Amino acid sequence: MRNRSCEIVDTITEPLHKLSVTKERLDEASTVEVGQTPSEVVSTEDMLELHHYEPQTDKQDDVPILVIAALINKSYILDLQPARSVIRHLLEDGHDVYLLKWNEPSRYDAGLTFSDYVNRYIANSVDEVCKRSGEESINLLGYCTGGTMTAMYAALHSEKVNALGLIASPLYLDDTGGLLELWSDETYYDPETVIGIYGNMPSELLYVIFTLMDPVDSTVGKYIRLYENLDDEEFVKNFLRMERWFSDGIDVAGKTYIRLVEDIYQDNKLFTNDFYLNGEHVDITEIDMPVLQITGEDDHLIPSEASQPFNAVIGTDNVSTIEHPTGHIGLLFSNSSHEHVWPDVAEWFHTQSSKPRRNRQGRFSTDSLHRKPAH
Repeated sequence: MRNRSCEIVDTITEPLHKLSVTKERLDEASTVEVGQTPSEVVSTEDMLELHHYEPQTDKQDDVPILVIAALINKSYILDLQPARSVIRHLLEDGHDVYLLKWNEPSRYDAGLTFSDYVNRYIANSVDEVCKRSGEESINLLGYCTGGTMTAMYAALHSEKVNALGLIASPLYLDDTGGLLELWSDETYYDPETVIGIYGNMPSELLYVIFTLMDPVDSTVGKYIRLYENLDDEEFVKNFLRMERWFSDGIDVAGKTYIRLVEDIYQDNKLFTNDFYLNGEHVDITEIDMPVLQITGEDDHLIPSEASQPFNAVIGTDNVSTIEHPTGHIGLLFSNSSHEHVWPDVAEWFHTQSSKPRRNRQGRFSTDSLHRKPAH
């Protein structure tokens, strides 16, 4: 009878204990290690930092890669943990890697425009990398909205871009089914009203928007998975890293946010070749370098359909596509992406970097890379 009573008590108290442990582990999210790959800040300008990473191989390609992070969240999603780090993967494959990192804009930065980001911050960073490397043109790799701005830069300054990689970037927004496109519809949403209140687009509001895109999983499902995997330390650490990143957003400069929503999402102006920066036409037919699109088959934020049509309207036939069965973040962080996607991306950049600027028809064709790797 006593043993039976103990079993009943254990049955009741064990879940309560696990709940207590779950809360304790969640409290560690703010201190869990992220962005551990060693780097040096080689240039700063306003809220921008240009990082140069320590090489991980004896030899590196002469042509460096400048990675341009998204505007909305912290850039360490590209280097979340050593075993699943885009930055480290490129380094270990023999690339010389730089990162353009955005920090929090102040209220005084609310007037910053896309022209500031593209023709000043990105342009100055590219010039710095060219100067440090001794190369006249370099490789660019942009993620999400960072990819959108990278495409703008490539159109305006094609002579500085050896090869262009775009990861899950919003480039074609015309009823593609992406949740961000749907929620930005002018029927329901006026960004000028929001910016009129806040000055900049608050990261806290963006966090709520992203949470509501999958409210059940964001508020219940993921915590159930944590509860069920408390004994798996690797699972817990990666969960905490993702929690830290999701809640660690940065504001978006007000004027830039308005143009992002109105011109890119609502009016699709970059794709239709009607986009201008300070009166200068961003002519996407000037994108004449090799281009690699990396998209997620299961990406509900920026679906493949919001990126891949861009390939048909730019000024190069040397276009390749990798579409992988994962989501927006999974492209950067999942085990399958680091097994199937990033080795091919690293090799593609090697191939383009080994070709002269005027003769870059590498062995990667659209057909050879346009496939969906096995799960």
